[in-house]
Amino acid sequence: MGKLVLATRNEKKKREILEIVEGTGFEIVTLRDFPHAPEVVEDALTFKENAIKKATAIADYTGCVTFADDSGLEVDALGGMPGVFSARFAGEPSDDERNNKMLLEMLKEVPAEKRTARFRCVIAIAFPDGRIETADGVCEGHIGLEPRGQKGFGYDPLFIPDNYQQTFGELPSETKNAISHRGQALHRAGRILRSF
Repeated sequence: MGKLVLATRNEKKKREILEIVEGTGFEIVTLRDFPHAPEVVEDALTFKENAIKKATAIADYTGCVTFADDSGLEVDALGGMPGVFSARFAGEPSDDERNNKMLLEMLKEVPAEKRTARFRCVIAIAFPDGRIETADGVCEGHIGLEPRGQKGFGYDPLFIPDNYQQTFGELPSETKNAISHRGQALHRAGRILRSF
């Protein structure tokens, strides 16, 4: 059984990914198992380019199949912002609470029906032979008026997916994983990994 490197140090993201990709036949490790792995600067203009850049760099460093994702929130009333800048929307260092406060501040004059948004995720899988596969997912919804719920991370306490009343921060993880942008992308990526 080969190693699958999840190119993240984010423990919450790791838990979310593990719930879906376990059972693919790989021994799953993260960048915490490679403390000297390079920090990959995600400076591309699309989620796909960032995911590929990260997966390729870490696969080159580790020599293992590497799985990297880039994801974020696109708010229609803000012209698609924060987009690829979702993690550092309110500046460095990345801080979920500050990002959420900034988003609510920018939307304070926007009525509920105009607060449409989507979470987007692209996963890149880099193989030792140089092959790269990608999988993506999108979850439509809208931004609530205040944070609700303690589950998840990032913008989860503000994002209410279509056909639900609860935020991602309130929904059970099984429900969130079934409908989320990352859940969709992970299921597609899981099929790629199983075929490998």
